[in-house]
Amino acid sequence: MVPELVEKYIFLVQTFVEAGEAGLSLSQLQRKWEGRYGTPYARRSFLNHRAAVEEVFGIVITCDRSTNLYRIDQSESAVDKREAVEYLINTFTVNSLLTLSKERLSGRVSVEDVPSGQKFLIPVMQAMLDNAVLKMQYKKYQSTETDRRTIYPYAVKEFEKRWYIVAYSEDAGQMRTYAMDRIQALERTGVTFTLPKDFHVDEVFEASYGIYLPEEGQKPVLVKIRATERESAYLMDLPLHPSQTRLPGNEFALRVIPNPGFIMELLRHGNRLEVLEPESLRQTVKEELKKALDIYEP
Repeated sequence: MVPELVEKYIFLVQTFVEAGEAGLSLSQLQRKWEGRYGTPYARRSFLNHRAAVEEVFGIVITCDRSTNLYRIDQSESAVDKREAVEYLINTFTVNSLLTLSKERLSGRVSVEDVPSGQKFLIPVMQAMLDNAVLKMQYKKYQSTETDRRTIYPYAVKEFEKRWYIVAYSEDAGQMRTYAMDRIQALERTGVTFTLPKDFHVDEVFEASYGIYLPEEGQKPVLVKIRATERESAYLMDLPLHPSQTRLPGNEFALRVIPNPGFIMELLRHGNRLEVLEPESLRQTVKEELKKALDIYEP
């Protein structure tokens, strides 16, 4: 569950985002607050929350003294900061609304359980804003040992209901991805790092699939697949990869690194999808399907 104060900070941000350039007076904001939480909203509480929003998210709520209206700072630098936390805020907002729905719409809302790693989103995002080096206690899957690692948190990435940190690892000497639900503890070291110039997390994973970082020398290959007519409709709405393009005859082309995550995704579609090219990937998928069939055959 999202901590109560963080949820209130996010409600405040979302309220001002919806208000836009028009802004809100304190009385208007107080009415919205009372409609949401059912309690009065004192001016002192608002000022405290306003300061916390700036500290946690880097979002500044300004006041026009000539009109006494409050609004989110729309300067270019402020917009850049907002983009850095926009998805995080949206995610927390959805979680908050789902929690509220469970309470007021019991028996009418069904959601899947999500690993608890999202509890580290706020401290990780704060560390990203400050370029703070982190010490992390991390337990890998299928491991009984907990490792201590020193990381530079470059970015966060969500994939298949899990949050990951994309970071430079001092121990490995290169970038790594870490599942947040495998983190046992996290703390700041008091040291800062310099983010590589022009770093963009989407560009890092542009040719890859899922949370697999491209290995040295790996290049994307042209992958062609054929899907059933019904599956083709799904693939049009939810592409396998951003590079996906439609070809005649329910066929699709993608330029992607065929890492283990991508192979698992192809297998997930079963007989609704056939790999046409490259031949090496076609054979890999074929062999994996045979292994699955062998489990069920005497």
